Amino acid sequence: MRPFLLALVVVLSSGAAAVAQNTDSTDFDPAGHYAVYTGAGEHVDLNAIVSAMGSADVVFLGEQHNDPTAHALQLLLLEAAQREYGSSRPVVLGMEMFERDVQTVLDEYLAGFIRESDFLKASRPWGNYETDYEPLIEFAKAHGLSVIASNAPGRYTSMARRRGLASLDSLSLGARLMLPHEWAHELLSEIIPQPSAAYGEKFRAEMEEMGAHGAMPGMPSVDDMLVAQNLRDASMAYWIADRLGDSRPLVVHINGSFHSAGRLGIPEHLAWYAPEARVLVVTMRSAEDVHTAPEPTNDDFIILTHEAMMPAE
Repeated sequence: MRPFLLALVVVLSSGAAAVAQNTDSTDFDPAGHYAVYTGAGEHVDLNAIVSAMGSADVVFLGEQHNDPTAHALQLLLLEAAQREYGSSRPVVLGMEMFERDVQTVLDEYLAGFIRESDFLKASRPWGNYETDYEPLIEFAKAHGLSVIASNAPGRYTSMARRRGLASLDSLSLGARLMLPHEWAHELLSEIIPQPSAAYGEKFRAEMEEMGAHGAMPGMPSVDDMLVAQNLRDASMAYWIADRLGDSRPLVVHINGSFHSAGRLGIPEHLAWYAPEARVLVVTMRSAEDVHTAPEPTNDDFIILTHEAMMPAE
C-alpha cells in the first residue's frame, strides 16, 4: 500500500494519529498565520466565531491533525467559550482523539484521582497529544470542564469494516454500551444511521484522489472503509447528544475537518440523535495564501491557516 494512502486510511478510518510532532499550542502565537471567513466568504475576525457560539449548543472545530495554527486557535476558542459563557451554562469539551472506552480513565484524571502518567498509559493518547491536545485537557482540568471521549473504539470500527455493521449486533452488553445504542432496541446496526449520499460521494472522491479508487489485494474496499468512517461519525454524534441532556451545555468538539466540513458527517448524525441541537461548524484548513477568500460552503466559518506553518512530511 502506498504510504500516502496508508496515512489517509489511518486518519479517516482507524482514528489512530501517527502524525508529526508540532509546536506546543500554549507556546505558539497564531497571530498573522490565519484568516477567518464566513461560509459565504466574508472576511471577519475570531470574535465573530466567539459571538456565534452564544447561539449554539454544539460547536465543531474541524482541524487538520498536524496543523499547529489550528491547535492554537482551538485553545483560544475554548478559553473564550469558558470566559464568555461559562458563568451561565456548562462548557464541555468533546474530542475525537479519545475513544469511548477510556471515558472513565479521562474522568478520573480530570477529577484528580489518578496521576497523569497513569492516565497516559491507559487512555491511548495520539502521538501528538503532548503538543496539540494536552493543553486542551489541562485547561479543562483546571477549570472543571467535563470532556467527552466521543470516538468509537477502534477495535469495533475495525470489526465493522471487516465484517459489516451487522456484526456489531453480536457484541456483549458491555461492548454495546460503548457504541450508539437504545435500551429498547437490540440491533445496533438498525440505530446507526447510514451515511448520506453526499457524504459517501465526498468520501469516495477523497479516497480516489488519494489513489484508493480500487480495492487492493488484502486491503479493505472503499465501501468497507466508509462503514468504519460512518461508525466513528455516528459515535461522536451520539455521545455529544447524550451529553446535551437538560442542562443544555455548550459543547466544543474537536475533530478532523473531514468529519464535519460542509455540515456532513457528524452534524448529519447529530441532527438524527438530537434534532433540536443548534450547531455551529468551523472548518480549519491550510492555504498558501490565507488572504484569498475561500469558495462559499455550508460551513458557518472557514479559518484558513498558513500552509507554511505545517510541519514538513
